[in-house]
Amino acid sequence: MAKIEVKVPQLSESVAEATLLSWHKRMGESVTRDENMIDIETDKVVLELPAPESGVIAQIIAADGATVVAGQVIAIIDTDATAMASPLPVTAAPVQAEAPAAAAPAAAAATGGSKGDVAMPAAAKILSEKGLSATDVSGSGKDGRVTKGDALAAGAKPAAAPAAAKPAPAAKPALQQVAAPAPKLGDRPEERVPMSRLRARIAERLVESQSTNAILTTFNEVNMKPVMDLRNKYKDKFEKEHGVKLGFMSFFVKAAVAALKKYPILNASVDGNDIVYHGYFDIGIAVGSPRGLVVPILRDADQMSIAEIEKKIGEFGAKAKEGKLTLEDLTGGTFSISNGGTFGSMLSTPIINPPQSAILGVHATKDRAVVEDGQIVIRPMNYLAMSYDHRIIDGREAVLGLVAMKEALEDPARLLLDL
Repeated sequence: MAKIEVKVPQLSESVAEATLLSWHKRMGESVTRDENMIDIETDKVVLELPAPESGVIAQIIAADGATVVAGQVIAIIDTDATAMASPLPVTAAPVQAEAPAAAAPAAAAATGGSKGDVAMPAAAKILSEKGLSATDVSGSGKDGRVTKGDALAAGAKPAAAPAAAKPAPAAKPALQQVAAPAPKLGDRPEERVPMSRLRARIAERLVESQSTNAILTTFNEVNMKPVMDLRNKYKDKFEKEHGVKLGFMSFFVKAAVAALKKYPILNASVDGNDIVYHGYFDIGIAVGSPRGLVVPILRDADQMSIAEIEKKIGEFGAKAKEGKLTLEDLTGGTFSISNGGTFGSMLSTPIINPPQSAILGVHATKDRAVVEDGQIVIRPMNYLAMSYDHRIIDGREAVLGLVAMKEALEDPARLLLDL
């Protein structure tokens, strides 16, 4: 009988620990080589752990929610075993595959039955507070697992009525503990859940940014009509030629690169008492995902065409939605762009993404009354905000850099002629 250890893969140098999110297999189930066994969350990405060999899961050592490190053994695969008719649910404690048959009912009872009625960690806490067990609730999760929503929707367990005809037990303890009823919150419910690793890391980095950088924000407004006219004129031909829609973010990326070339300090970073000037332009694009804000990197954006930028941004958006972004996608970056306008934001002060020294905030484009040549006219205006580290970037460079972006957007031909 050959047993193969399933280990946590090597994490990046900056990631010390990870969390097991959800086992896709249970003890006794068969698994094929390279099939995803479990999702592992780091503070940057969610990794899929493929099976190293085909076989049967003989032991699960670390259950959902466990904190693990690189190289840690979390399961055992038996390459010679046969899959069980009724696989065992995932448990928090190690369970030996070769345990006597009599131990199986006990293990099933401890976890809520062989049907898979297992409470997820957050759900288990809620059920405990309500005096319920996993067997009292019908699970809607994978393999019948009880989710947090199931636990919240479940009512408190009613007290059992004494049976008059039932004889008293031979031995009864003097005091019997009864589970306290769940507090009645009425119309003021509360819920406490732990932060995901990504959310905790985002919080840490944002606090670090505001603690270590001298952040200042400068604003300007840009008339988006020239870009909108150009887009409306060519968007159909563009999509037919390149297979991707022509959006606005590619213009902001190109305008930012043009400004960074003129004012290299905006593309620099601080390392101790040194200023590091980067001779390349890796632009981070802030993207919302179900797990939180992520910033994948457009590498060498100055060498990318409008079509290449649009394709890459679309790819990042799809991967973020599916949780498929890799560490390589998120590592590095010399300047960032955050588009709050997608959600309707009119104005904001974006926070610098360390170790970068500046970030551009883009907002919603709205028709506004502006003055041109002494006349009040209606133009589609967008407010731009650039936050910068005042330790190395003076107001002059920041303001002129933002003006350069404004000029490029109001005259897109500049981007083609490198003016």
